[in-house]
Amino acid sequence: MNLNNPARGGKTVYGAAVGILMLDTRFPRIPGDMGNALTWPFPVLYKVVRGASPDHVVRRGAEGLLDRFIDAARELVADGADGITTNCGFLALFQAQLAAATGVPVAASSLMQIPLVQQLLAPGKRVAVLTISASTLTAQHLLASGAPADTAVMGTDGGREFTRAILDNEPQLDVELARGDLLDAGAALMSAHPDTGAIVLECTNMVPYAADLRQSLGVPVYSIYSFINWFQAGLMPPLFDPRLRDPRLP
Repeated sequence: MNLNNPARGGKTVYGAAVGILMLDTRFPRIPGDMGNALTWPFPVLYKVVRGASPDHVVRRGAEGLLDRFIDAARELVADGADGITTNCGFLALFQAQLAAATGVPVAASSLMQIPLVQQLLAPGKRVAVLTISASTLTAQHLLASGAPADTAVMGTDGGREFTRAILDNEPQLDVELARGDLLDAGAALMSAHPDTGAIVLECTNMVPYAADLRQSLGVPVYSIYSFINWFQAGLMPPLFDPRLRDPRLP
C-alpha cells in the first residue's frame, strides 16, 4: 500500500456510482430494460420504492410518493451512490426535490435529454417523444425536464401489449407484440410530425426496441440508456494511463 496515497473510506459499496430508484413491479425486465442489471456496462445500485406501482406513478401522477422516493434516494447515497436516477420518465416531476434532498447529481428522467438533443438538430427539425402514456404525460412533465411544453408526443396507449402489460404490472410480456406497438407508435409520430429530427424515449422499458425504431424511422433515438451512460461518464470518468502513448506521436 502506498502510504502517501491512502485509500479513503466513507461508503459501504464502492465501484457503483449510479443509484437507480426502482418502481415496485413484477413485469418481465428483459435485456435492455433499465431494471435488468445485465443491461449496464458498469455496476449500478438499486433501491425499490415499495408501493410505487407503474399505475400509481404514470396514471396517478405519483401522488403521495415523494417522501418515499426521497428516503430511498438518501439510502442509495448512504450506501455509496454518487448520482441518482429513476426507472420512470414520469418522475421528472421529482427532479428538483430529489436533487435538493440528496445533494448529489440527479437524472430523474430521460426527458431531460430533449434540450440537448434539440441543439444537435438542423434548423426546422424538432425533437419528439415516444411515451408509454400520452394521455397522462403533461406539459408539467416536459417543463420539469427543461423541455418545451409543446414538444410533440406520441404514446403506445393504443397498442395491443406494451402499455397494458407494463402499467397493469402483468407477469408476462409478449416481446414481439410490444415491439410492434413501439414501431406503430413511431410511424404514427413521424406521420403526424414530419419535422421530427430525433426521438427521445420517455419510458425506460422502451430501450430494448430503440435499435428497431432507429432502423425503421431513420432518425436518432435517445433513451434512458444513452442518458445514464453519459451520466456515468461524469460520475466516474475513465482512467487513461499517460504512459500508454500512441507510438506514432512525438
